[in-house]
Amino acid sequence: MSSVPAAGDVLDPDVEVLPLPDVAARLDQPITRVRQALRDRHLIALRRDGVLAVPAAFLADAEVVKGLQGTITVLHDAGFSPEETLRWLFTADDSLPGRPIDALRDNRGREVKRRAQALGF
Repeated sequence: MSSVPAAGDVLDPDVEVLPLPDVAARLDQPITRVRQALRDRHLIALRRDGVLAVPAAFLADAEVVKGLQGTITVLHDAGFSPEETLRWLFTADDSLPGRPIDALRDNRGREVKRRAQALGF
């Protein structure tokens, strides 16, 4: 079994992150499914203080935020590293307005994906 990929912690320290067991509990899934989602690039994990964690903003209720997986895929296909993807998702964009992750959480994924696709050209 391959190891779980982890990005460097490029987020502000005030961005809440959840250790993988907490992510599994919130999603009501075994931790093996969370690890597989990370390997499949459906989620991005980072190491904070030596602990593998996922940004809490990636989850809404008991699900992964709608549109996040597709956005991660589009950015990956555009050549973004996991660190660059995290920075992009958590950096304010005046044209949205706000951060792309917040727009995804507000069900404005189409606009976020459109901007992500434009980065690939």
